[in-house]
Amino acid sequence: MEAVRGAELVTVASLVEAATQAQGGALWRLKGIDRQLDANLVRHLPGTGGAAHTEDEVDVMLVVVAGTGTLTLDGARSELSPGFLGLLPRGTSRALLAGPEGLLVLTVHRRRRGMRIGRTTPAAAPQPCAVHLVCDRCHKHAIEADARYCSGCGAALAGRPAV
Repeated sequence: MEAVRGAELVTVASLVEAATQAQGGALWRLKGIDRQLDANLVRHLPGTGGAAHTEDEVDVMLVVVAGTGTLTLDGARSELSPGFLGLLPRGTSRALLAGPEGLLVLTVHRRRRGMRIGRTTPAAAPQPCAVHLVCDRCHKHAIEADARYCSGCGAALAGRPAV
C-alpha cells in the first residue's frame, strides 16, 4: 500500500496472521497524534468478554469482522456474526460475550477529551511493576504498564495521575 501523509493502512488478515492463536485484546489501534478518531481491532477469545459497563462519553461504532458472540445493550441481546454493524450510544450499558470461535471486532469512536495532551516528564522515573493495573470500573487489565486510562471503558486508572 502506498504511504499517504497521516494515513494508517493495514489489512485485517495481516494483523490476525501476526498475532498468536491465544492472543486476545487489541491487535491494532490508531496511533497518529493529529487525528479525530480512535479505532481498535480487538480479539475476544472464545467464551470471554467484559462485564457490563456504561460508556458515558462517546458513541461507539461496532463492526464484527470474524467469529460470533452476543452483545447485550441496555438489557437487549443481539447475536453477533461477521458483518454485524451497530451504533452503541453513549450512556448505554453494554457487554460482549465471544462465542466458541471467538470474536474479532472493530470499534470506532471520536477521541475522548483530554487524550490529545502529551505526557509530561515525571519528576522521578516510574517504578517498574510486574502486575498490570486493573480498571476499577470495568475490571479490564491495562494494556500498557504506564497506562493512565482504561483501554476498555476510558476511565482514569486508580493511582495514576490524569493527564
